[in-house]
Amino acid sequence: MQRLGIIGGGQLAWMMAEAASKLNIELFIQTPQTDDPAVKIASEVILATIADAQATARLADYCQVITFENEFIDLEALRELEVQGVCFRPTISSLTPLLDKYQQRQYLQDIGIDTPKFEDFRGEIRELDYPLVAKHRRHGYDGQGTFIINNQAELTSLVLGNVPLLIEEYIPFERELAVIAARSLSGEVAIYPIAQTYQKNQVCRWVISPAVLPQKVVKEITEITTHLLDSLKYIGVMGIEFFLTLEGKVLVNEIAPRTHNSGHYTLDACHTSQFEMQLRAVMGLPLTTTSLKSDGALMVNLLGYESTYSDYAEKRQQLAALPNTYLRWYDKNESRIGRKLGHVTVCLSSTELAKALEIVKTIESIWYCK
Repeated sequence: MQRLGIIGGGQLAWMMAEAASKLNIELFIQTPQTDDPAVKIASEVILATIADAQATARLADYCQVITFENEFIDLEALRELEVQGVCFRPTISSLTPLLDKYQQRQYLQDIGIDTPKFEDFRGEIRELDYPLVAKHRRHGYDGQGTFIINNQAELTSLVLGNVPLLIEEYIPFERELAVIAARSLSGEVAIYPIAQTYQKNQVCRWVISPAVLPQKVVKEITEITTHLLDSLKYIGVMGIEFFLTLEGKVLVNEIAPRTHNSGHYTLDACHTSQFEMQLRAVMGLPLTTTSLKSDGALMVNLLGYESTYSDYAEKRQQLAALPNTYLRWYDKNESRIGRKLGHVTVCLSSTELAKALEIVKTIESIWYCK
């Protein structure tokens, strides 16, 4: 039996359990809380913060390979462990240009991939073109650390937080898109269907796959994805978010070097989930098909809309009763505003794919009705 360590114990690690059992892989988790979702599926748990490299060294004693569920790691400390022989996949060198959003933008620019115009912001208040987007350079996720700035007063208020910022032009996009892709040890690349995504308050609300796009755009996104993975010599699954501008231009918005929320539909709608693909890539197994089981699929995030303790049993029963619907509940004890509590995937026929937004509205009317 192969043994894999995962730094991070949230739902992304938890959702690897099904594929791990199928592939005869034991999972070992480093996470700070005993009630984190992946604790219940781990063969062994190292209770420690994500950035605790000494804990990661202990994790390495249990397993052959270590991978990542999030980006809250201490890169330099892990680089020292890698030199000592700990096997990280993706490698620390491939993660280095990605975790700081400003450095990520610079790397994309260096390898010829288009992004919104950007700059490092060091707190100097001056005339800028508004609206603009400000992002914490590190540790932003689920909408946290990303801000739409409409005027100088809002920017001044943000700067008072004394957090390193990236600022970039605001893109009045036609659509937001995302792709999940994997690259193996041998350099094989597998790319899932391009999905359309919708964000509210910078948090993903829903995903529809495949997005209906001109073939030119599909080709461009496929080429960008392959070029990026090969340039990094990346091993594992990556989520890439794009803007499709009103002029039809493709811009990379953000990169997540791990399994990604926009790919959760793959658990129930694809022959191989992104979680199985991650395990295959990092453990040196062959990559398999990324195709859908049906003509299309949609995924709706079930986000917390109140602060309470509830399992929402009645709402979950209503959602699970919808046709061709699969409910994944993350077994989190506490609901908070915006917290990801679960998701719903619906497999669609070609006729239903054309009515996907109506199905999204039905799901959201059940979930968000108090």
